[in-house]
Amino acid sequence: MKYGIVIFPTKEIQDEANSYRKRYDPHYALIPPHITLKGAFEADDQLIESLIIELKRIANETKPFTININKVSTFAPVTNTVYLKVEPRQELIDLYEKMHTGKFPDNQEYAFVPHITIAQKLPHDEYSDVYSSLSMKKIRFEDTIDRFQLMYQLENGSWTVYETFVFGKEYL
Repeated sequence: MKYGIVIFPTKEIQDEANSYRKRYDPHYALIPPHITLKGAFEADDQLIESLIIELKRIANETKPFTININKVSTFAPVTNTVYLKVEPRQELIDLYEKMHTGKFPDNQEYAFVPHITIAQKLPHDEYSDVYSSLSMKKIRFEDTIDRFQLMYQLENGSWTVYETFVFGKEYL
């Protein structure tokens, strides 16, 4: 089965992202707006059970932290993806790194750029229009992050929560 690990921002940020995703993101119906900590990876039941133990430990050792989103950015020219840029914070980078070492599958394709995708897979002309108009918008959000989610992919391609891990919570 395919799994991934994400952080869901507040409803306010998700609503803002979805106002663009509805129109510009073909994955809109597959998963809510999120920050990817670990992209899709394959795992059997035995591996996922050992990873859950590790995720509980990571969550327990993590304190809630604040993120800031202050602008729209892009991955062009690599891809025509437009996103809300999450300012890098050491706590976020540490979480990401912990999920790419030890028992976790090594599936890191790109350097970690914390973001929330709002448009992707656009034809070049549409991408140029969308990015130039969105990059002029005033974007300013602050959000407290206190949990992450282990997701799994359903047969129809959509993603759903397998388990939520709250920071600083004692797990037995």
